[in-house]
Amino acid sequence: MSIQKTLELATQTALQNLYDVSIENVEFQATRKEFEGDITIVVFPFLRQIKGNPVEIGNKLGTYLKENIEEVATFNVVKGFLNLVLSDAHLQNGFYQVFTTDNYGINKQSDAHALMVEYSSPNTNKPLHLGHIRNNLLGYSVAEILKAAGNKVYKTQIINDRGIHICKSMLAYQKYGKNETPESTGLKGDKLIGNYYVKFDQEYKKEIASLEEKGISNENAKKQASSLVEAQEMLKKWEAGDQEVTDLWGKMNRWVYEGFDVTYKNLGVDFDVNYYESNTYLLGKDIVQQGLEKGIFFKKTDGSVWIDLSKEGLDEKIVLRADGTAVYITQDIGTAIQRTKDYPDVKGMVYTVGNEQDYHFKVLFLILKKLGYNWADNLYHLSYGMVDLPEGKMKSREGTVVDADDLMQEMTDTARSISQELGKLEAYANAEKEKLYRIIGMGALKYYILKVDPKKRILFDPKESIDFNGNTGPFIQYTYARIQSLLRRADFDYSQKVNVSIHPKEREVIKQLQDFPEVIQNAAKNHSPALIANYVYDLVKAFNSFYQSVSIFVATNEDEKIFRIQLSQKVGAVIQSAFRLLGIEMPERM
Repeated sequence: MSIQKTLELATQTALQNLYDVSIENVEFQATRKEFEGDITIVVFPFLRQIKGNPVEIGNKLGTYLKENIEEVATFNVVKGFLNLVLSDAHLQNGFYQVFTTDNYGINKQSDAHALMVEYSSPNTNKPLHLGHIRNNLLGYSVAEILKAAGNKVYKTQIINDRGIHICKSMLAYQKYGKNETPESTGLKGDKLIGNYYVKFDQEYKKEIASLEEKGISNENAKKQASSLVEAQEMLKKWEAGDQEVTDLWGKMNRWVYEGFDVTYKNLGVDFDVNYYESNTYLLGKDIVQQGLEKGIFFKKTDGSVWIDLSKEGLDEKIVLRADGTAVYITQDIGTAIQRTKDYPDVKGMVYTVGNEQDYHFKVLFLILKKLGYNWADNLYHLSYGMVDLPEGKMKSREGTVVDADDLMQEMTDTARSISQELGKLEAYANAEKEKLYRIIGMGALKYYILKVDPKKRILFDPKESIDFNGNTGPFIQYTYARIQSLLRRADFDYSQKVNVSIHPKEREVIKQLQDFPEVIQNAAKNHSPALIANYVYDLVKAFNSFYQSVSIFVATNEDEKIFRIQLSQKVGAVIQSAFRLLGIEMPERM
């Protein structure tokens, strides 16, 4: 039984005995740092049933708990707050429960039902960029956190491998590519194809300007430009199954997938199943027909099909065009349903998509509920803000996008530069240094992005993220490496249980460790890696305060030395476990 549950039951008994009242809920909060205590009971809510001074009630309750509950050593009352100090014996027993638990905080996965987490969802006409990095890091981390909370999880992406944008890259390659390949150019396949997306835009703009010079309006020039007309014709040929077009499409997409795989590996993310828009873009049309028959959708005079969501505070939404072609939401309806057919144990889905699509997902989820799918209650849009750099906005078609591979390399280079400047890694061989630069650089990038609430926009500064002090990935990695160094120095057996007096700094570390399981559950419930990231920072701050205040190897007795090494070992294990949920590697030396 948790200490909070124990105290709740004891408080209910105390108030029954002292005041003859029954209290259903007891409100707890962490004790404020300026007061002595480990956990605080808020007395004010009791005043609804007990007439009296809150300080007097707090003192009577505190005295009762101290006399009747062995876990309570002493107490103090500040206004209407009863601050309880837990006994050393309780804290020590609690620590050994933590110390002896393998994979502490991680719940065994349930086989009853599964969740599917979608992230990345790239287009095959360009490489992954900075926005994809936040998307991938969030989606991957949320999937890992949901697994740690006890859920079975499938990681998935839907690859946007068809449409007019893809045809633009294909057309430009066909015209200007001269049969070059990733091998002949030395470029990753996604970068090679991305160059042709930019090339199309450059030529398209020239054509628009030429038409405008002839007196054609900008709006009409955009429609009449030969490049766009040819791209639209190519899309029609692809949809008709034209052999030459589909062969080119297959070859160029294969190059892009190989490039994506390299980026995903370097970023440290993976997927269990891929979906392709070329296979899903026709899904959902039959569902719309069924919904039409049930009166969920309605048809307008031009033959288009809509749904009216005005009662839910939204608007009318088209789900099928007048010519019978699908819109994006039609495809999303069909894909969601197809996923539950492919994986019958899936009872919920998480969509990692930027906040510009908030309205789209409100509509999608409502439609699926109206269609009668029970799992639609377990759909979640992991909405996130954009990532900006000090240089400003990115535009893929103009070639000003911040390439994901380039940014990851820049992070490694920045870690190298700062480490050399500080003289941090001078003692290591070059190969080990390079590995550490990558671990530090990627840890800085991931932590900087994941420590921020997903809904907030981020201004990402690579140099600021690689700081060996403060709330950064390298600071936490350095603490972990310090702990590993301590453990290597501990040339004695520290597996046995000992009895010691708990130092105030040890007390803070133990309380932080005990919070880890609840933090994982809260992070899963809120789909927020930021809760994990900031928990680890608080744990590391508590450990460093302990490390600077308490001697470990020159302890007053052997039991103290053993206990402090045990405490250090478990802190290191929890840091590593938490960072694993964020997809961040830990260095054994630093």
